[in-house]
Amino acid sequence: MQKITPYLWFNNQAEEAANHYVSIFKNSRITEVTPMIVTFELEGQRFLALNGGPQFTFNEAMSLYVDCETQEEVDELWGRLLEGGGQEGECGWLKDKFGVSWQIIPNALPRLLSDPDPVRAERAMKAMFTMRKIDVKGLEAAVEG
Repeated sequence: MQKITPYLWFNNQAEEAANHYVSIFKNSRITEVTPMIVTFELEGQRFLALNGGPQFTFNEAMSLYVDCETQEEVDELWGRLLEGGGQEGECGWLKDKFGVSWQIIPNALPRLLSDPDPVRAERAMKAMFTMRKIDVKGLEAAVEG
């Protein structure tokens, strides 16, 4: 059993949000729905979504980091999470239509940012700062100079 579970507070869209997320991520499912709480899993990670009312809203102080294998995965998740009114951020961040912040990051990014050659790593960092959705080919071209 998972010891720590993210608990997401929605105004009244907990089930709508859970259905949206489950439709995007493979190996995902809704496990329980009550009028107040929806329990669901994304890629094996359990989440709870609460219909808690408008008192609290999401902000960038908490985000969900998604480690992507390929540019195609980045592109698909980026587009799907923005559906219906999401908002692009910088450096791989976005907010979905519910206000939840996500980081959609190809695994190439941390690898390039930690290049043992500090000049190459700096080039990767500078290129990342110009991007919204992370573009692996753009990063690799910048690193090569």
